[in-house]
Parts: sequence; structure tokens; C-alpha cells
Amino acid sequence: MPRLPCVPADLAEPREVVDAVRARRGGTLLALDRMLLHSPPVAMGWNSLLGAIRQQTVLSPRLRELAMCAVAALNGADYEWTHHAPLFLAAGGTPAQLEALRDPVRALASDAPLDAAERAALALTVEMTRSVAVADATFAAARAALPDDRHAFELVVTIAAYNMVSRVLVATAVCDD
Repeated sequence: MPRLPCVPADLAEPREVVDAVRARRGGTLLALDRMLLHSPPVAMGWNSLLGAIRQQTVLSPRLRELAMCAVAALNGADYEWTHHAPLFLAAGGTPAQLEALRDPVRALASDAPLDAAERAALALTVEMTRSVAVADATFAAARAALPDDRHAFELVVTIAAYNMVSRVLVATAVCDD
């Protein structure tokens, strides 16, 4: 049960904000959106930022979703995991990789079926999520595994943004309707 009630699914106002969120979501409002709409300015900014991360970056969808799933697992954000695990698979991740992502720390310490870029992205995700500070070697490995600085920056922003997402989800206990 959410700690705050979600706004109604048929919410229509403020129209500009609700319409923008619905447009990004294909016409519906997810439970997370219905929580965010308690604050229309926050919902609008969130929609813009997360829309850019999901739809306008050059980072590969597989690495993006790997980072999102790892953040969800590390932070105990079941809602986030439920929504992003299928997207990871659709982006080319394998069921074995997804299973490994359920415990990102263990995946890094094992022979989990991850390539060098995935392993580097996962290490960066774990450090950013667990301790915020990132070791130079971890950042250098992630940077070296990616094509350029834009990809590296977008990975960092994705990890940071989805830590924000998971923290809101966990704190408010958002769950699927």
C-alpha cells in the first residue's frame, strides 16, 4: 500500500502536465506518475528528464536498462525492477544476465555472463549506488568500455537518475495498481 494515495487514474488537470506525462507513457498514467502528480512542477520536470534519458540519449538501451535493473536490485525497488527487467530483455539482455543482475555485487565477483562493457557499467552502477564516490579505476574502466565521453556521461546520469527514481519509489511505497 502506498504511503501517500496516488492521484486518480483519470486525472485531467493540470492539462499541460498530465497530457505530457500521458504522451510519454502512450496514453496512460503509471502508479509512479500518479504519485508524482501530487506536485505538477516535479512531475513535469521528472517527465522531461526521464524522457530525455530514456528516449534521447546515445547510450545503448541494453546498458541503460542494465544500470536501471542493477539500481533497482541494489535499492530494493521492486516496482522499478518489474518495469525495467522486460525492457532489459527486449534490448538484447539474456535471461541469465537478468538473473545475475538480481544481485549486482555477486555478479561482479563471479563469472556472470556479462561482457566487458556490461561488467564496467555494472561496477560503476554499484559504486555510485552504494557509496556515491567512484574509484578512479572504476570510472576509467567504464570510460574505456564506452565509445566516447558522451556515452560515459549518459551512463553516469542514467545511474544517478534511476537512483532518484528508486528512492522515491521505496520511500513512498509505490506499487502497481
